[in-house]
Amino acid sequence: MEVILKQDIQSLGYINDLITVKDGYGRNYLIPKGLAILATKTNKKILSEDLKQKSYKEEKTIKEAETLAKAIENITVKIGAKAAATGQIFGSVNALQIANSIKEQFNYEVDRKKIFIDGESVKEIGSYSAKINLHKKINVNINFEVFAE
Repeated sequence: MEVILKQDIQSLGYINDLITVKDGYGRNYLIPKGLAILATKTNKKILSEDLKQKSYKEEKTIKEAETLAKAIENITVKIGAKAAATGQIFGSVNALQIANSIKEQFNYEVDRKKIFIDGESVKEIGSYSAKINLHKKINVNINFEVFAE
């Protein structure tokens, strides 16, 4: 079954992508939740017209994402957390804290939903890396250091 994605879905693709999925997954999950629409002849024509109109905006967005990527690719973000004497953090460090720290320390606005931490979660003091998807073509790896407050 061919569907057109209406939202970015990490494991499938990005908005307005034409993808092929299994019939049950498309019919029972993607379409009812509003994540995709069926790729009929009419919907494909509408998609192609929308893509023509959005190409100019897309170029501008790509340039902004490239500029931001160059600015943040070599920075190291420092995040303070309450920790025990053993180095264990009370709680964990998540994407929201990384986004806030980037904003506070370097004055760059990054959406927390686009930050993906390598591994499951950060629960100890140390250095880690995270991946930031600024655009579907532009990804940046960023280093962050967790220290005890």
